[in-house]
Amino acid sequence: MNIGFIGLGIMGRPMAGHLKAAGHHLALVKHRSDLPAELVDGAAVCATAREVAEASEVIITMVPDTPDVERVLFGADGVAEGLSAGKLLIDMSSIDPITTRVFAARLAELGADYVDAPVSGGEVGAKNAALTIMCGGTEDAFARALPLLEAMGKNITHVGGVGDGQVAKVANQIIVALNIEAVSEALVFAAKAGADPARVREALLGGFASSRVLEVHAERMIKRTFDPGFRIELHQKDLNLALGSARALGLSLPNTASTQQLFSACVAQGGAGWDHSGLVKAIETMANFHLGE
Repeated sequence: MNIGFIGLGIMGRPMAGHLKAAGHHLALVKHRSDLPAELVDGAAVCATAREVAEASEVIITMVPDTPDVERVLFGADGVAEGLSAGKLLIDMSSIDPITTRVFAARLAELGADYVDAPVSGGEVGAKNAALTIMCGGTEDAFARALPLLEAMGKNITHVGGVGDGQVAKVANQIIVALNIEAVSEALVFAAKAGADPARVREALLGGFASSRVLEVHAERMIKRTFDPGFRIELHQKDLNLALGSARALGLSLPNTASTQQLFSACVAQGGAGWDHSGLVKAIETMANFHLGE
């Protein structure tokens, strides 16, 4: 198929590479001046998002936030200007569910289908084509998207209508954030109490407390490797989506709110670009104690 891909960051670039390796023809746009001219080997580089849409049957977007998606889709020389009836837009960004439904309705007026397909799994999942992908859209649109999604992920679920994929992703980010906070507290407690946090982690991996966060992020905390996989500023964006939606629903998310404040404490220390496992530094600051002491 002729595929357009917009958003070639830490995760987007390997995702686009998997589509190319699967035999699809790829059209890309050099949307940032610091990106190399040859973004993915063998892919065509277009000047604008409109040109990408004109050259493609399916357009995939993977950009940071709701305003970025809006700009790519509806800004000057955006995707909407290059769409025609029968084309499919797959948005794999993590953005606001309500706005997603507005975007889908606007593209439906042009005759284009829309699938929201946010992902979980970070840089490792993107590189290994092992992402978890949560999808919203009609049955027909999801069926069209599925073969492409299978080139990039392993656990692919059609959650429901347009926007429901984004709802699932917000729920995912709540769980991940609160797990990171819990693991941070546990490791700081263990170390302050005199135990080796690395051995405590090993012990807990064999019990009911085991999780991917304990497996992957606890190791980052212990080894102090906070280069991003997934930046704190992006997780903050996702928790803002959760808290904003909760406010609109008349719903209280108290632990989500407190974890967001801990991320803000990290940002105040210059940590917006840290991996989200760096939340442990906020817990350490409050304890006046650091792992390894």
